[in-house]
Amino acid sequence: MKLPADVQFHEDIHLLIYRPRGLIDETAINEIISVIEDLEAATQVPFNRFSDASETHEVELNFRYVIQVSLHLRLSHAGRAPVKSAILATDSTLVHYGRLLGLLTQGSSIKVHVFQDRKEAAQWLGVPLDLLTAETTGSRITPGKSIQK
Repeated sequence: MKLPADVQFHEDIHLLIYRPRGLIDETAINEIISVIEDLEAATQVPFNRFSDASETHEVELNFRYVIQVSLHLRLSHAGRAPVKSAILATDSTLVHYGRLLGLLTQGSSIKVHVFQDRKEAAQWLGVPLDLLTAETTGSRITPGKSIQK
């Protein structure tokens, strides 16, 4: 499976890293959800997520859409193993929507937390800080076998 340039999947530590840049809108969110769902189907192993939204500068979302996405995630993860989703955001709108996502997924197997500090996100996810600070240089799945769609 070929991943978008702003996504990395570290199969060995069960971590997906998403680094969007510029605009965050419904299209961007739908694309990353599709990537996550495809990886979940291909790997059959739960994995945590880290979304580094520090390089996003414009947000075109609304409450209705965020609520729909949250409910979709709740329903699609019913009965699955717990996963963590850390969102690094400094934009006040993204922080707000991230917290709303966390609130609406409470009680499900997806634990969402918004961070403004990368080190705290790394600690919460239990991964090395340098892994979350590395730049995305293109799509990759590391290490292990290629994920087939």
